[in-house]
Amino acid sequence: MRIYLFAVQLGHWTYLSKGDAMVEWKRGISRRQLIKTISSSSAMLAMAGTAIAKDTVKADSLPMQLYKSLSDEQQQKVCLPVNHRSRHFISNWWYVHREHRINNTFGSEQQDLIQQIFDSLHNPKYQKSVNKQVEVDQYGAEKNCPSVGFFGSPEDDDFEFIYTGHHVTRRCNAHTDEGQGFGGAPIFYGHFPTEFHEEANHPGNPYWYQGKIFNEFVECLDGTQQQQALRHKPRSEKSNLVILKKEADWPGLRCSDLSSDQQEKFLSTMEKMLAMFRSDDVKATLDTIRERKLVDQLHVSYYDGKYDIGNDKVWDTWQIEGPEMVWYFRGEPHIHSYFHIKSERG
Repeated sequence: MRIYLFAVQLGHWTYLSKGDAMVEWKRGISRRQLIKTISSSSAMLAMAGTAIAKDTVKADSLPMQLYKSLSDEQQQKVCLPVNHRSRHFISNWWYVHREHRINNTFGSEQQDLIQQIFDSLHNPKYQKSVNKQVEVDQYGAEKNCPSVGFFGSPEDDDFEFIYTGHHVTRRCNAHTDEGQGFGGAPIFYGHFPTEFHEEANHPGNPYWYQGKIFNEFVECLDGTQQQQALRHKPRSEKSNLVILKKEADWPGLRCSDLSSDQQEKFLSTMEKMLAMFRSDDVKATLDTIRERKLVDQLHVSYYDGKYDIGNDKVWDTWQIEGPEMVWYFRGEPHIHSYFHIKSERG
């Protein structure tokens, strides 16, 4: 019986006869050389196999791992068509699947994976405070547990994971763990830690840091600009008004009238306010704003009267909006905020 071996380095076939009593080869190498060649070639092939595995076998994203773990029954419960009417819905308290919540639909390992996905959408510095917000807003009742699901399937480029509940809507492309920004469908966040009507400094609210950063931007405006930005009644919070269907008559200060330095301050303000999210999403969002020159379309406004809690001119309610983007932040009676950039597809 002959055992065939391929000597990669020598580029020819050779074989060992039964019992290793005879060695045949084409070019007259010694047995020791042959064994050395075979050992070296085997090692090289093993290393090549490892490299190929690393290059070709890409680990599934966290959302994809969750999707692949779903039973047929679970898929029926939590997976919706890619263009389902709920895909662009937004509200301060809603569930993408009212009857199917995290606690009664998923196993313990799946629940751990859902938590990993949610955490991965946030800057590690803010994960603890955001998780506390979600926990507090359930009021210790299972009926208030968040709901998650998918829009589309792995065959869709815009296959989406969504997480919804009281004061929380988060989304991400399910194909990847790399953030792609917040274009296409709105996200929502809000909270009141203790009192429904918050005090002027919003004690314990993890999202008030954004209000403080926004007010730093206001301070860089001159007196005339501040008066142009000041208004008396903010937009409606209704979900069908996330992107207003108009091209003109936006309230407030036109960002196209800002100086170049002020526009850069405005962009850095938005970047700092987005800091609670993962850095990839922040970068992708700012890149979109720059590349599509959205700043020149935007208007900035903030609101006095009852919307200025404590009448201290530290503006609790403000809006950044235009025909393709809106950032709504309402601090009265407590914080509700949503952010959305219109998809280039419409």
